[in-house]
Amino acid sequence: MRWPWRSTLLVTAFVLVGSGFAAHAQHGERVAPDVPAQLLLLASGLLLLWRHRHPVIAVCGTVVLTLAYLALGYPYGPVFLTVAVACFSAVVRGHRRAAWAALGVLWAGHLLFTHVLHRWLPPPGDTAASWNQELAAAAWVVAVAALSELGRVRREQWARERAERARAARRRADEERLRIARELHDVLAHSISVINVQAGVGLALLDSDPEQARTALTTIKHTSKEALGEVRQVLDTLRAPGTAPRAPAPGLGRLPELVDQAAGAGLTVTVDGEAPDLPPGADLAAFRIVQEAVTNVLRHSGSRRAHVRVERGGGHLRLRIDDDGPATGADAGGGGNGLAGMRERAAALDGTIEAGPRPDGGWRVLAVLPLESEEELR
Repeated sequence: MRWPWRSTLLVTAFVLVGSGFAAHAQHGERVAPDVPAQLLLLASGLLLLWRHRHPVIAVCGTVVLTLAYLALGYPYGPVFLTVAVACFSAVVRGHRRAAWAALGVLWAGHLLFTHVLHRWLPPPGDTAASWNQELAAAAWVVAVAALSELGRVRREQWARERAERARAARRRADEERLRIARELHDVLAHSISVINVQAGVGLALLDSDPEQARTALTTIKHTSKEALGEVRQVLDTLRAPGTAPRAPAPGLGRLPELVDQAAGAGLTVTVDGEAPDLPPGADLAAFRIVQEAVTNVLRHSGSRRAHVRVERGGGHLRLRIDDDGPATGADAGGGGNGLAGMRERAAALDGTIEAGPRPDGGWRVLAVLPLESEEELR
């Protein structure tokens, strides 16, 4: 925390110079300022250096020095400014009771000096102050307290707004990280599954059927190239988030490519229904859901056939992916990040995902995505 040198020196200089002018205006009524008066004013001003680090000490110290200045009969003037500044700093930093108590002590001390002890305090022959003056002093105290409270409220409001902006920024960052992780998972899981199957075929047929092994290697090359392109597209959005992607995001229009890739990996996929025109976000989510479901069939099902059905109606898009099973492996059905990613994509569109075994022993994934209006799909 920095020391408030500039504002402290400015307030101290104003108090010293202003008190000199006040002394000329009150000549003959109050004691003329001397060296002790200047030292009291200087000490009261320099105490403001601690108003950020030790606000209670600053406000209490300025009140004590101000009361000492008034008790010695020196002229009224901007000496109260140091108390006001110290009180404001104490209140906005949460020390409200200490600041109010200090202001109360200042007003009570001034009342004591001007109505009880004025006969024994300088200047000689001083008379009691009028109650109008005391009411003015009380109004000044109330005004300082009110301004300090206003400053505290504004400071707390700004702090809440800053905290809310920081939380919103963290939420956006978390959502973006989740989106990127989900996209990378869907791209890599599908492509690596296809590559894994084709690599096994190529190794098995390398000696007995070199031509079929060559076809498997060609499929690996094509799939890996496509995966690298999609990964590069995701990474490009990280490097330049404000620019448009270089290639369009995949959608249900790429279902034929997905079918061909699955066929190359030994999985026959049939598709019923036409891909509707969708907004880019919904189109991408729908394609990734189908892609992940097909990938799970490749990885976790003993079936070599899958059926995809696309239905539109009632303001919803229904995607149903079935395979005949049986399930294989501990993660049968895709219970890991893939299924979680599908649910997250559907939830982002206020949709739902149901995944589970069918009564006949196969597996079904059913996605229902709401659409804003039928007109937007035409």
